[in-house]
Amino acid sequence: MSALPLSGIKILDLTRVLAGPLSAQMLADLGAEVIKIERPGGGDDARAFGPPYLKDPEGKANNNNSFYLCANRNKKSVTVNIATPEGQEIIRELAKTCDVMMENYKVGDLKRYKLDYETIKAINPGIIYCSVTGFGQSGPYAPRAGYDAILQAMGGLMSVTGHLDGEPGAGPMKVGPSIVDYMTGMNSSIGILAALYHRKANGGEGQHVDVCLFDTVIASLSHYAQIYLVNGQTPPRRGTWGNGGMPAGVFRCTDGELMLVVGNDGQFQRTCDVLGAPELATDPRFVKNNDRVVHGKEIMAIFAGLFLKKPVAYWLEELEKAGVPSGPINDFSQVFADPHVQSRGMQVRVDHPLEPDLSLIRNAITFSGTPVKDYRAPPLLGADTKDVLATIGYDEAKVEALKAQKII
Repeated sequence: MSALPLSGIKILDLTRVLAGPLSAQMLADLGAEVIKIERPGGGDDARAFGPPYLKDPEGKANNNNSFYLCANRNKKSVTVNIATPEGQEIIRELAKTCDVMMENYKVGDLKRYKLDYETIKAINPGIIYCSVTGFGQSGPYAPRAGYDAILQAMGGLMSVTGHLDGEPGAGPMKVGPSIVDYMTGMNSSIGILAALYHRKANGGEGQHVDVCLFDTVIASLSHYAQIYLVNGQTPPRRGTWGNGGMPAGVFRCTDGELMLVVGNDGQFQRTCDVLGAPELATDPRFVKNNDRVVHGKEIMAIFAGLFLKKPVAYWLEELEKAGVPSGPINDFSQVFADPHVQSRGMQVRVDHPLEPDLSLIRNAITFSGTPVKDYRAPPLLGADTKDVLATIGYDEAKVEALKAQKII
């Protein structure tokens, strides 16, 4: 098997919680050596974000919870107190040996420790230094901390998410998972990879990559935000309605619900045939997709009545035969039991010290020549401190001395 795509790349990861760690994990999956720096004692803030935690065989409390486990596989954990001069020196020594340094501290925080971009660049001119923040390195909000839900609100995502106005429970709504963190992690990875390519192609020059949640969520609004930029109007909340082809949304059946997206006029005609109402396809209100968008509430109401006549499985089978996109609304147990999901290997198992058969979600990228096959469990706090420090000349006596001083 060929080496992984990022084999030979070394990353010093000072990020915590979710966006930064997710980015570092993506790069670790692809073969980069990622050294995760954690606080002695407590570690990454995510470790304290609450249950569920893995069960210790001896019943002891531990800090290996789901929040931490989802974003830290394939890394090495090194504990360093960066508030101490000795800890700062460790970081600088490690940075000399790395291609990438990642951090998600408040703007300016690392400058007082001499761990900012300019200081690190002076000792390693080729370093790619990626800062992941709530609001970016410039602008009036730069000093603020930022969490996913705050940025979902401030960036406009919540304003266009939720039940249709006039329906029960209408109003702005947060997307369930920390989706802005995840997208920011992806943007961070893209920025780092692009900077690495630029360095290789253009003479070894490093640079500072500035990625933030606020920019990311605004960019992610894509066609929704573009509607506003074109006509000055914020699109209304659409509930489960789709974003292009109509009709599209959740429809209740006799025994559950399904999601339907009618993407074009041909699909609409075939859907009408499946529903036993072919005359709808020639109704002047619904002939073209633009007509169906204008008369969206009418066609959605008609379809709602028709879908109530039979069970989910019947409709899904008939719609698939007709080539109309539709699907069940799965909970997580149904997702991971789905034969397609299983065939794609989305659930991977790793050997963790507290759980020998721990399930994780695999990296979503597949390669024909350099497949990602081996996954290492998210590390226990400080598991690799001694080994990593040995690579920069810290012998056992020095490590023990630092440990006694609670620097590591």
